[in-house]
Amino acid sequence: MGMMRIGYLGPEGSFSHEAVSTIEEVEPVACGTFADLLASVADSSLDEGLVPLENAIEGTVSATIDGLVFDHDLVIVREIVIPIRLHLLARPGVSIEDLTGVRSYVHALAQCRAYLHGLDVPIEQTTSTSQAAREVAESAEPWAAVASTLAGELFGLVALATDIEDHPDNATRFVVVGRQRVAAPTGHDRTTIVCFQDADRPGSLYGILSRFAARDINLTKLESRPTKRGLGDYCFVIEFEGHVADDLVADCLAELQAHLARVKFLGSYPVTGLDASDRREEVAEARRSADQWIKEIRSRITP
Repeated sequence: MGMMRIGYLGPEGSFSHEAVSTIEEVEPVACGTFADLLASVADSSLDEGLVPLENAIEGTVSATIDGLVFDHDLVIVREIVIPIRLHLLARPGVSIEDLTGVRSYVHALAQCRAYLHGLDVPIEQTTSTSQAAREVAESAEPWAAVASTLAGELFGLVALATDIEDHPDNATRFVVVGRQRVAAPTGHDRTTIVCFQDADRPGSLYGILSRFAARDINLTKLESRPTKRGLGDYCFVIEFEGHVADDLVADCLAELQAHLARVKFLGSYPVTGLDASDRREEVAEARRSADQWIKEIRSRITP
């Protein structure tokens, strides 16, 4: 058997390329757009795909989440978080004073707003940071690209300024998606689901969230997305600690499925951070302690 083919948003030198390069013994395949990437995984042209899901500054990557929620039945099997370091890159011999424009992907430009504002030159969007680097390298114009060190090395560009992102702790969370396989539990996992309501009524969101609270399941993210069926019609994307193999998680999902119009399972997968089961036990212990405190007080009530 050959190596697993994993698609990523290309061309070479993108942050997606950097993230997929952290996975051993795979064949990375560059794709032109998010839509092409996800469709290629869905039709088995690719074994899996790596897509950016969330950035520490700009938040959710809507093209990814909408593709997973509405367009394809794919499952998240892994998470990869990498720091984002953005640099102003140009051809050798071009100085900052020479620049007549800066190019990059929309999210990268947004992450460097303060620095780029100070340059006072036209800003143009490209399909990726690496595409911007390629265009700058191939043009005779004194342009610059906002891109990674890897992109600069691949396309022969030099850094006019380094680490120009507005926030030094910037990072992007990527996920690897496949067709059917659910990753094995590690005790260090996260699950992502989408909850669709049959009607919008008072307390409906509370009814969803209360089922997690009753089981001491810690939510890590909650986001509403328009269902594209009409103004004001939303679904909820929920991420929480735990794996579908955990009895508590399975019980919670079954109850949600029984009471909602639909629950879409987007995967249980290993993540970085604190151990989910340990954290849940800490919450449970705090609740047991609080219950004991209440019992002690009530025991002193006069008959």
